[in-house]
Amino acid sequence: MEDEAALAESVSYNLLREGFAVVTAADGERALERFRADRPHLVVLDLMLPKLSGLDVCRAIRRESSVPILMLTAKDSEADKVAGLELGADDYVTKPFSMRELISRVRAHLRRAEMDQAATSDGRLAGGPVELDTESHEVTVRDELVAFTPKEFELLETLLVRKGRLLTRQFLIEEIWGTDYYGDTKTLDVHVKRLRQKIERDPHQPEHILTVRGLGYKFVG
Repeated sequence: MEDEAALAESVSYNLLREGFAVVTAADGERALERFRADRPHLVVLDLMLPKLSGLDVCRAIRRESSVPILMLTAKDSEADKVAGLELGADDYVTKPFSMRELISRVRAHLRRAEMDQAATSDGRLAGGPVELDTESHEVTVRDELVAFTPKEFELLETLLVRKGRLLTRQFLIEEIWGTDYYGDTKTLDVHVKRLRQKIERDPHQPEHILTVRGLGYKFVG
């Protein structure tokens, strides 16, 4: 559609002007082709794409890569946002949006990705009062060694790797317990409660493991 083509051109122009290298695709199938050929550091993905939807493209990319995905959607419904996040998108912007906002989000996700890569290169992750060593399987909180069960450790690692990002409940359940898990979803809440008891100064008023009402959790700090 002309409106969508104009938006793509505007987004591309503004990102290029800010010094980013940009490749574009007019439909979902071409988007996957370009992604596999060019391996970008970040993907800006429209929810409404011809041939292959943005959700399908997101799902396919997430099977192959942990690259940050920023989704654009004209739909302001909670269901569309949750669907994108559950498929692995890192963030979303609802149309219409300002280019300043989009560029700010792009920069923030690229910085976070660089920090995550640097943090995981030596097997150490950090956030707030927490330091986690993936090689020794040890966690220190305020410089004191604290014991974590395997699932608690895995959940904490998942939150730290994606520090600052909203992780939906469904994503966390599938990531920690597997896609074939059909147990009580309260299991996740229990594990989050245990993490807070070990990390937060006041577990009842958490500063680091925050609840995003109706969506999931994120680690801040």
